[in-house]
Amino acid sequence: MNKFISTLICFLVFNLSFAQSQSGPQMADAFRENGKIYVVIAVIAIIFVSIIAFLIYIERKIKNINDKV
Repeated sequence: MNKFISTLICFLVFNLSFAQSQSGPQMADAFRENGKIYVVIAVIAIIFVSIIAFLIYIERKIKNINDKV
């Protein structure tokens, strides 16, 4: 287990150093220039809110089933 953790830390440090050497996301810059980044953020927000609402709905349904039993 200890070897796994040390390997994981080495892997994460390597990826972090590699990720910082890149110039940045070009696609995000293009979306930002065209104003489409707001559409992307809105779609992501709608998906996130929908998932949260679905989880709350399922939780209430499970709670009602547990109360009946």
